[in-house]
This record gives sequence, C-alpha cells and structure tokens, in this order.
Amino acid sequence: MNKYLVLFTALVLFPLVLYSQYNLPEGYYMTKLDNGLEVLVYEDASVPLVTVEINVKNGSYTEPPEFNGLSHFYEHMFFKANRDMPSQEAYMKKAHELGMSWNGTTNVDRVNYFFTLPAANLDSGLNFMNSAIRYPLFLEDEIQKEHAVVNGEFQRDESDPEFHLWMDWDKNMWGANACRKNPLGDHEVILSATPEKMKTIQQKYYWPNNSLLVIAGDVKHEEVFEKVKNLYGDWKSSGFDPQTKWPIPDFEPLKADINYITVNENAKSPVMAIGWQGPDTRRDIKNTFVADVFSSIVNLESSKLRKDIIESGLATEFSLSYTTSKYTGPIQLRIMPNQQKIKECLAKVNENISRWDSDDYFTDEQLETAKRQLDIQLQYRKEQTTSYCHTIGYWWSMANVDYLISYSKNINDVTRDDIKKFVRKYIKDIPKVSGLLLSAQMQSGMNINKYEDLLN
Repeated sequence: MNKYLVLFTALVLFPLVLYSQYNLPEGYYMTKLDNGLEVLVYEDASVPLVTVEINVKNGSYTEPPEFNGLSHFYEHMFFKANRDMPSQEAYMKKAHELGMSWNGTTNVDRVNYFFTLPAANLDSGLNFMNSAIRYPLFLEDEIQKEHAVVNGEFQRDESDPEFHLWMDWDKNMWGANACRKNPLGDHEVILSATPEKMKTIQQKYYWPNNSLLVIAGDVKHEEVFEKVKNLYGDWKSSGFDPQTKWPIPDFEPLKADINYITVNENAKSPVMAIGWQGPDTRRDIKNTFVADVFSSIVNLESSKLRKDIIESGLATEFSLSYTTSKYTGPIQLRIMPNQQKIKECLAKVNENISRWDSDDYFTDEQLETAKRQLDIQLQYRKEQTTSYCHTIGYWWSMANVDYLISYSKNINDVTRDDIKKFVRKYIKDIPKVSGLLLSAQMQSGMNINKYEDLLN
C-alpha cells in the first residue's frame, strides 16, 4: 500500500482533480478517475509524436500452474478483433492508416500495450486503445492461429541451451510456485488457450482500478485529461482489488543450498548459475536500491571479481544482476568459466562472495562510479519518450511512480554500510541455488557427475 499523502488540487480548466500523490518533476502530471484508473501525462514537444500506453498488474506472478503462460497469450490477443475492429486484418489496416507503431510485453509483474503515432492522431489513438483494452472479442479462429505464433516463441527460447539452465534454476529456487516467475509459460498450457480462459483473465485483472494509462509526447496535459475522462470514465471499476481477491502466495525461503546440473546437447560451453532470494518492493524497498548499486560495483571493469576470474583466465564472462520485483526479486550470478578450470573458477568466485561484506572489497571511487552509471542509464532512458513510458509503467507495477521519480536520490543515498548489511542479509552464508550447464560430452570428459564434484 502506498504511504504517500494524497493531495488534491482543483483545476479551473475542467472539472477533474489533479492527483498529486507523487512528487512529480516538471512536465509530469497525474490524475485518477473515479473508476480508479490512474493517468500519467508526460509533456515532451521535441517531436510531433505521442505514445499511448496502458499497464495492467497482471503477469506470471498472478498465474497458478494451470494458467501459466496465458497472460502472455492474452497480450497477443490484444492486437486482434474487438468491438470496433471485426478482425485482426481490420485492426492492422486501421493501425497503418493512423501511422502507428505498436507492441506489448509480458513479464513477471505486469503486462503493457503501447502505440506511438503522430500527435495529430491522439484522439484516434485513445479510441483505438479504449476499444482494445475494454472490448476484445477473443475470436476462436484468431486464438487457434495464435497458438502456433506463441508456441513458436516458446520453441525459439527452448533452442537456447541456457534457457534450460535458468528454467532449472527457477524450479529449484521457487519450488511449487516457479510458474509465477515464468512469463513465457508452460507449453501445454499455452496450447490450451480458449476464449473462456481469456475472458477469465480479463474479468480478474483488466479493470481500470488495476491499470495505469500513460500518454507521453507532444500533448498538453489539461486536454489529455479531459479526453481520457470523457472516453474512459464510464469504464466500470471492478469493485475489488484483484491482488486481494486472488492473493499471491509468498515464495518459500530456501532452507539449505540446492545444487544441480543441466545437461543439454546444444551446450557449447559450460555456464554457471548461482543465486539467492533477494529483497522486494513490498517488504524491503530500501535494499532494492542497494542491490542495484552493489550489482553495478561487482560488474565494473575495475572490480575485484573481474580481475580474479576474467583477467586471470578462469572465466570469459560473468555478470551479477538483481531483478526488482514486488514478490521476492532474484539475485543472479552468471559465469562462463574456462572449461579447463571450472573448479578453480568456482573456488575463486566463492572466495569473492565470502568477502563481499568486507570493508576493503571495493573502493569509495567504485561506489560512486556505480551510482553514476545507474543514474546515467536512467537519464538515457528519458531521451526516448516511448521507452521511458515503458519504464514508468514498469515501476508503477512494481511499487509506484515515485519509485522511479526518486530513483536517483535513493541510489545516491546508498552507503558502504548499507551494502555490508545487504550482503549479510541476502547473500553471505544464506542458502542459494547453484547450477552448471554442460553437454553430455563435457560432463563425461570432465568427470562431473554432480555439482558437488566441483566443490571437492
């Protein structure tokens, strides 16, 4: 639940109140309709374009096993027939007439859909989005056609050997709820998609009070708010909080280390996957920022881990990442070790991990460089209005808009002591999941029957 005070400022220009819940910077304006739809406008007149994007708190985190992958399938059905477009062909024809580019994405914590089109066509874009989000038809023949398309995406991912390494990692890390970290879904569930199942998802999550509409580009917020109110104001609220009505189960904490080996014939090189259950935005929002900073430190060209395993020839690649989530974000270390020195590489990695909370593991300069890099990455995202829309919606679904607005400040507030506490709370001597990807030939040649053989 958001902790910020809600302030309401009456606008003289039209009978709608400005939703001042967040400390928005210049050029950002937010309101909330009576039906619960949050609307954010970002004014950017640098080019005569506008992006219309809607974000829905839906994704794999909402999916029990029998629905795993259907949020993603629903995303595909969004770009098909609706009340005003009798077929996908009509949909595409109208989109081209309006000069639109469009897409959608599904991840763990949200689904989003977006159009970018000439600013002169804003009214048509808002109407187009309204029809697609509120009145999909889910035609049986279009669903049948889309089975092959979505299944093809699944098969393309399956062709990557590392896909199997990380799928195994998820199963070991998240146990019975691994489906809730898998936006791609289950092969058989994808093929089970029906109009009835699509309607079930719609009736659970596709409500104004579970959505954020973002309009960004060459627009004036007063005009946009009035247009949105007139068009979306009669979209009926669900009358319930979907996350309360269908509670999301917590992930079980690991009780001990779990080790595994993934064997895949297409593997060309060994890959290690090591990771922990990290913080999330519900229970430990401060450490989500600390995790970002620490990951950036470890990934620096000057980092100790890089010197110890890359410059020494023990590995050719590595990266430490933290994925922010509303429900337990994963901390993941990926390493591509030298095939001839896997044991030595792992020993050196473990030695580094044991020192991640040491006072001398990184320098003050590295700490500041990591913060600066994160801030620069955020500023680059602002350069492209469309991509920044996606960023805004992403963080709204994870926490709230203020998470993004205050990101730079919170990153820069991270201290060395914060990092030491983070490492001790989530990484050092904490149960983890470790895996190794090998081909059968590599496994035989290196005489590695189980992961524990690397530890001897």
